[in-house]
Amino acid sequence: MDILILLATMLLCFLIGMPIAYSLAMAAIVGALWIGIPLEAVMLKISDGVSKVAMLTIPFFVLAGAIMAEGGMARRLVAFADVLVGLTRLRGGLSIVNVLATTFLSGISGSAVADTSAIGSVMIPQMEKNGYPRVFATNLTITSSVQALLVPPSHNAVLYSLATGGTISISALFMAGVFPGLLLGFSLIILCLAVAYREKHPHGQTVPTKDAIRIAIDAAWGLITLVIILGGILGGIFTAIEAGAIACIWAFFVTMFIYRDYRWRDLPVLLHRTLRTVAMVMTLIACASSVGYIMALTQMPAKMTAFFLSISDNKYVILLLINVLLLMLGTLVDMAPSILIATPILLPVMKNFGVDPVHFGMIMLLNLGIGLCHPPVGAILFVGCAVGKVTIEQVMRKIWPFYTVMFFVLMCVTYLPEISLWLPRQLQVLH
Repeated sequence: MDILILLATMLLCFLIGMPIAYSLAMAAIVGALWIGIPLEAVMLKISDGVSKVAMLTIPFFVLAGAIMAEGGMARRLVAFADVLVGLTRLRGGLSIVNVLATTFLSGISGSAVADTSAIGSVMIPQMEKNGYPRVFATNLTITSSVQALLVPPSHNAVLYSLATGGTISISALFMAGVFPGLLLGFSLIILCLAVAYREKHPHGQTVPTKDAIRIAIDAAWGLITLVIILGGILGGIFTAIEAGAIACIWAFFVTMFIYRDYRWRDLPVLLHRTLRTVAMVMTLIACASSVGYIMALTQMPAKMTAFFLSISDNKYVILLLINVLLLMLGTLVDMAPSILIATPILLPVMKNFGVDPVHFGMIMLLNLGIGLCHPPVGAILFVGCAVGKVTIEQVMRKIWPFYTVMFFVLMCVTYLPEISLWLPRQLQVLH
């Protein structure tokens, strides 16, 4: 009954349109009153939820990603990817450029929505001009942007670490996302090649050597951000928090003094948007912490474990059920609250079945990322449709091959844990 009261309150608040953060706080308050816990304890948990030093990772990486995504980096990465693909003159070359450019930008922005907007605004018109269907270009941009949720510096990987109470290393999660993200990008490239040969898409064009060198040098300034983030963390030079701060400084320097595409008068607007984003995320984390506290008191994780054990004691069956549950959750609730709500409930279940918490983090991020490409709350889908100037109905009729690729990658990541765990183990950052 305790769990029913908590979940029913949360669901009711969702249905009446209350903001998700306030819905979580209201559920925690009602749950506390029901089980007889002083409301002061809930308030303390809300405060504790955002008092961790690791929280600084979020504003730093959000700001660095925003500066690089809006400061001309996307256009330069597209040009650099075009140089690389042009060497092969493959049929469907521009679609491969789209995926590669998104891979590069994902390692800088950490945000799928930012990638969809930045890459889509450049690539979708360019692909249509060269004979690609606009809906195909939009679908490719939407689904390839899911890479940003996996590869470092994924903002959602940081959220997952915080949702575990800080028990999972952010560095381990960053490294665990590298191969799943690359696998998704590679799988989409294979799909692009298959579609290109079936639909007779145009070949990629070779870029003259002089222009190729200039483009590579121009893009290198931004790509150094990847070296700063990954090299600094793995080399033990600085922590993930310090990497975010240094990435901010470097992004600002490159955007304002090297590229000089961004106007100084636009900086306050960018900072305001970043602060709004960070404030919303922090509020979600704070309120989710109070819900997690009530869940622990009502022994919800233990009861969920017992429930799944009553269905099956086979780890692979349970993983399949968890995937279905997360896919459904991802289509109904936005990613950040989904992570904050589901992690305290499902992580103990996964530990009981011997699933590594870092591995489960990748499973969760990929599941919920697929949800962002699907209505009714798919943020990437909506942004992609707006940038591509197509309707959701047009996109949904043609997106199924892309969903198939993402489901294939999801199954690989779920049932082949070494895809996620091999790199962290080799670099000795796991746990």
